[in-house]
Amino acid sequence: MFKSTWNYPTTMMIGENKIQDLKNACQNLNIKKPLFVTDNVLVKNKIFLDTVKILDNKKFELKIFSNVVGNPTGKNVNDGVEIFKKNDCDGVIAFGGGSGLDVGKAIAFMSAQNLPIWDFEDIGDNWKKANSEKIAPIIAIPTTAGTGSETGRASVILNENTGVKKIIFHPKFLPSIVILDPILTINLPPEITASTGMDAFAHNLEAFCAPGYHPMADGIALEGMRLINKWLLKAVIDGKNIEARMNMLTAASMGSTAFQKGLGAIHSLSHPVNALNNIHHGLSNAIFMPYVLTFNKDVIEKKIIKICQYLELKKISFDGFLEWLLDFRKKLKIPHKLSEILDEKDFDINRLSKMALEDPSTNSNPKKLTEADMKIMYQNSMSGKLFL
Repeated sequence: MFKSTWNYPTTMMIGENKIQDLKNACQNLNIKKPLFVTDNVLVKNKIFLDTVKILDNKKFELKIFSNVVGNPTGKNVNDGVEIFKKNDCDGVIAFGGGSGLDVGKAIAFMSAQNLPIWDFEDIGDNWKKANSEKIAPIIAIPTTAGTGSETGRASVILNENTGVKKIIFHPKFLPSIVILDPILTINLPPEITASTGMDAFAHNLEAFCAPGYHPMADGIALEGMRLINKWLLKAVIDGKNIEARMNMLTAASMGSTAFQKGLGAIHSLSHPVNALNNIHHGLSNAIFMPYVLTFNKDVIEKKIIKICQYLELKKISFDGFLEWLLDFRKKLKIPHKLSEILDEKDFDINRLSKMALEDPSTNSNPKKLTEADMKIMYQNSMSGKLFL
C-alpha cells in the first residue's frame, strides 16, 4: 500500500520507506559526487543521518551543505555553489522543508551560471538568460508536507540587501526525481504539520481561483484541497498516521504543480512579512487566507461554490466555505489575527504594502490590486475584521 512510481510532473518515487531507493535514484541520474543540501537544524536530525547512510561511500563521494536558514538568502545559495564547485559535485540532493529544497534547487541551477541569481527573477523571459545545458541534476526529498517545492520550477530566495523575497524561475528547477516517503514526516510537531498543511491548501486554493484557462491545474487543485480537508487534521492529531502523512505529501506536491497557473494576494501579503518579520510562510498564509478570500469575494464566489461541492461541505455557498475555513483553522490552532504573532511596533505597514504590491503573485490575483488594497488587507488581518 502507498508504493508507486509516477512520471508526472516528474519522476516521483512514492511510499513508505521509499527513501531506501535513494541510491538507485542517484545511479539513474549518474550522480556520483552529490552535494547533500539541508538546513542547519535537520543536519543533526536522525532522519537526515539515516538517509546519508544509505549512500555507500565506496560508490559515492558525498558532501554536505547545511548553511540554510528558515527564509533562505542569496548568500546561502552562493555559499552552497562555492562548496559544489570546490568539490566537483555532479548533482544535488535537496532534503528538508521548503527552505532546504529551494536552496538545493538554486545551487544546482546557479552552479552553471555566470550572472547573479537576481538576474533570473521570475519576470518576463529572464529565465532565457540562463545556461541551461550544464544545470546539475536534482533529487528532492521533502520532510514537510507544505511548500511542494519538490514539484516546483522556482525557488523563493531572500535578497538580504533589499529585504525582499524574490521568485527565481527556470524550467529546470523542477527536480529530475522526487522521493515522497511519509516516514520522513512522522515526527513533525503538530504546529508545523498544521502550518505547512495550510501552506499546501493555500497553493491549491489560489491556483484554483487564479484567472485564466488551465483545466488540468484546476482539477489537480480541487483534489489537493479534498485530500487536505480529509487528512490534515488527522495528521496533526496523530503524527504516526502513515496514510494521513502520505496523502498530505501528495497534496503538497499537487499544490505546487497546480500553481503554475498562478497564486494571489495570500502569497503577496505573506512574502513581505516572511522576509521582514521572519514569520513562518505557511502560518502567514493560513492567517491571511480568510481576509483575502472575503476581499476577492465578488470575483471568486462561483469558484468557491465549486470547491464546496467537490469537498462535499455541509453548506454550498461562499459563506458556507468561509464558515468551514474558520472552523478548520480553529481546530488546527491557527491564530485568527496577525497581531496574535506580530507586535504592532514591528509592523511597517507602508513598506509591507509596497512590497506586497510588487510581489509576482499579485499579478494573478483574481481582482486587480492597488497598494491601498494591500494596506487595508494588512490592517484587517491585524484587527481581525473580515470584508463582510
